Amino acid sequence: MTFIYPLTQFNLSGKTLVVPIVSTANVGQLAADLLISTLSLERIAILDPSYSIPVVGAREDGSVGVTTPLELFAKSGLDLVVLQQRSPILVSRKQEFVDALIDFIQISQFSAVLFLSGVDPTNRADSQMFTPTFQLRVPHSPALADTTLQFLDQKIIPPYQQDSDSSGKAEVPFIPGGGLTRRILSSIPEGWAVPAGSLLQFVIEGDNRADATLLATVVSKVLKIESHIGTHWRPPSSWAVGLFGSPHEQDLYG
Repeated sequence: MTFIYPLTQFNLSGKTLVVPIVSTANVGQLAADLLISTLSLERIAILDPSYSIPVVGAREDGSVGVTTPLELFAKSGLDLVVLQQRSPILVSRKQEFVDALIDFIQISQFSAVLFLSGVDPTNRADSQMFTPTFQLRVPHSPALADTTLQFLDQKIIPPYQQDSDSSGKAEVPFIPGGGLTRRILSSIPEGWAVPAGSLLQFVIEGDNRADATLLATVVSKVLKIESHIGTHWRPPSSWAVGLFGSPHEQDLYG
């Protein structure tokens, strides 16, 4: 079954892919929105929507066509591709989607992939209180040195606590509110060829624009694309019209 439907000719080989995973507060998707809008990325492909809960809507700024559940964004001159996911994966097709996504990443010959996820802070340990953003090592990932993810090797972003089994082999730990994050990272097979990293951010459901800005800023730091961002992030126009509901009528409060 075809997983990608290109809308324009674009070579994915050698590019870094950013994958937000539907999770707590949708902070990954919001950060992807900021990357797409600020960097003026264009939709280059649609991914198979049959894995997702059906959704369709208008595109940003009145662009022609409709928005679908899974889309790829990029532009010439920038070695970055952002996957945007606008609805959750169907429960009955979770593993099918994970397998298809992993195959797509390898076949497309991306130079690296960075996964983004929100984490429910309910089970947050005392040692995790000093920063909201952590990194999680991806099992079976090649070394990150000399890749676009080499910043993660500097340990500036602290590691998310991991467990080990009796053999001492690192396992992907429980990620409360992380959606498919643990399943995706655990499904990456031995011999995986694409350097991979993941960023996790503790967030509370609500107005998460500030959380998204923080996560997008960390992504720009990791990928060394800060010079392309400019002096500030540019939210998409859709954020201004009902992202978190309409303002309350002030008459309600006298």
